[in-house]
Order: sequence, then C-alpha cells, then structure tokens
Amino acid sequence: MSQPAKSSRSRATGRVTLADVARAAEVSPITVSRALRGERAVDAQLVERVQAAAKALGYVPDPAARALASRHSAQVVVLVPLLSNALFVDVLEAVQRTLRPAGYQMLMGVTHYDPNEEEYLLRELLQHRPAGLLVTGFERNDATRTLMAQSGVPCVHLMEASAAEGVYSVGFSQTDAGADMTRHLLARGKRRIAFAGAQLDPRTLQRLAGWRQTLTQAGLYDPKLEWLNPAPSSMALGGEMLAQILQAQPEVDAVFFCNDDLAQGALLAALRLGLTVPERVAIAGFNDLTGSDQMLPTLTTVHTPRSEIGSAAAAMLLALMNREPVASPCVDLGYRLVVRDST
Repeated sequence: MSQPAKSSRSRATGRVTLADVARAAEVSPITVSRALRGERAVDAQLVERVQAAAKALGYVPDPAARALASRHSAQVVVLVPLLSNALFVDVLEAVQRTLRPAGYQMLMGVTHYDPNEEEYLLRELLQHRPAGLLVTGFERNDATRTLMAQSGVPCVHLMEASAAEGVYSVGFSQTDAGADMTRHLLARGKRRIAFAGAQLDPRTLQRLAGWRQTLTQAGLYDPKLEWLNPAPSSMALGGEMLAQILQAQPEVDAVFFCNDDLAQGALLAALRLGLTVPERVAIAGFNDLTGSDQMLPTLTTVHTPRSEIGSAAAAMLLALMNREPVASPCVDLGYRLVVRDST
C-alpha cells in the first residue's frame, strides 16, 4: 500500500484527505466515502481495505465537509444546564448510547441555567448545521425560541412533558411529583412541612408549585415555610438550610428538599446536631441520586427516569430526523415515590 504524497493533502491544514485514503487503498473517493459510512452495497473486502488505509494514515472525516456534500449532518446539539449534577450525566450517557449506533455524534453545550448563555451557545452550534436539537425544558428567552423555530432543525425537549401542538417532549410532571411527595409527608402525620429549594431553575419551581398547591388544599400552606436560595445545590448548602429552617421555624416537622444532594447534606447535619430523623424532623429529597439509599437513615425521595428520558428523547429525535412518524409527540415517563427511613 503506497503512501500519498504530501502535496495531495489539504494545503490549508496539512490534514489527510479522503482522496489520500482513496489513493492508498487504490479505490475511488466515492468508494471510500461509502465504505466509511458503512453502506451495505460496498464489498466487505473493500471496506476492510479502506478502513486499514484510513487507520494507517490517521484519517479523520471532516463533518462540515460531509454535511455540505451530502446535505446531511451527523451531529446533534444537546443543551443541558449542568454537568456537575449526576441527573444530566445520566441523561447524556443514554442519549449517546442511542445516537452513536445510528451514526450521530453529540455537540454538547452547558447553559448554567443562564438564558443568555443558552442563546449564545445555540447561535454558535447552529453554525455546524446540526441534524437535530435536544434541549432541556421549555423556559428560554424569545431570541432563543426564534433561533430554534427559524433553524428548521427537528427539536425534542427533555425532562418536561408538554401536550402543546407542534412540540416534541419526553419527561414527566415535576409539579405532580412535588405534590405526591407532599401528600406522602401529610400521610405520615406531618403538618409543618417546609420546602427547601436551591438553584431555583424552572423544574425546582414546578416542584415548589406542587408542594404549595397540596398544602393549600389541606389548609396548611404558610409562605414562611418556603426556604429558597438561588445558590447552586450542594450537600453543604443542604446542611446549612436545615439548621436555618429549624432555627427560624422550630415547629417545622418535615422538610422537602428540591434535590437529593441538599437532602443528603441535611441528613448529615441532623446527625451532627443530634436531631432524630424522622421523629424530630422528616427529610425528603428528589431525583434518587447515587448514595441516597446508603444514607443514615436512608433517604425518601422521588425516583426520576433519567436514562429512560435520554433514550426515549434520542429515539424520538432519530425518527424526526429520518422523517419517520412519531407515535406520540408527548411522552410522559412518570416518576416513582421511593419511601425509605427518613420519613
């Protein structure tokens, strides 16, 4: 197998081109393209020869050039709020497991719950002519909504479900989940139930709405029991919030934390403060993150189907990108109340 001359490489970048691989494999460039895309019509021996040449030369396909030539991109933009939260890591891993076998790669952006940063990222990533979009939730600024609509790129929303016409979504009702956890605490005989929320992103506020509605219906709502902090959610903050709540409202007998990391920190703080859980104060969380079943006592929480959401949303997007029918534009995967020892 002969090596291509340096002059056949891209003069601008010095990178190995598809023509270099074709020359080394002694086939046409179109055969190289088809072989590397995995088209079945290409003879298996030719595919092996092309792959060997590409590997020997260190050839890396140019996705922009491929998209321009074929009018089809192999990239999907995925926008998530954070990577420090295991919730979104689980979603992303499931998305990748679904997209990669179909020949798509993720172009990921982290918005940090900032609408302006989301707009900037989307403007930047749309320049890559992606085949599809996966975005978190529905709260964004008008400029971003306009970008999404005018791009013409198929889009699926993650983590929340909406029956609005023309909207594709996979998630569950955050409000219903918040209400169910509050009803559980009421059923345990708790009457002064505080809600502790951090980050204050749209899904946290939806859980707050479920808590608020349920206590209002029970005649027990007290706005002084809303303990909200815009700081990022963390175990350290959860411990601080528990101490602050009980100092300001000593009659509180339960705290519903918007995330498990807050609730885990509260359980550790309760141990340090000598507070019995759930006798003195019940503690509940949300998302059923790793370690919640190992806390002392084990943490009552809401299990959310993160991996299932990622897989289902990616599968829905694949159908849209392939212009195939979608059985239902709104997939509600629900949630599960996990009752453990902390309540």
